[in-house]
Amino acid sequence: MPCYVYRSSRKQDTYLYLPKKDDFSSLPKTLLDVFGGPVFALEFELTPERRLAREDAAQVMANLKSRGFHLQMPAENEAPV
Repeated sequence: MPCYVYRSSRKQDTYLYLPKKDDFSSLPKTLLDVFGGPVFALEFELTPERRLAREDAAQVMANLKSRGFHLQMPAENEAPV
């Protein structure tokens, strides 16, 4: 499945995965308001076996099919400084 990734113009380390390039029609307006203007980052072929840096490929695929998008939020600090 093709996958298109956009970074948030407002929230650092926040990414949006879409199954169609530049198709934001499935996104809730409130999400776009918080996310800000999506900035295209990359595209790739997503398969269940593909290793992603911070996400589970099978979960991303499931979200793309059921919701039409997948939102990747910044990781929480595991050990406070």
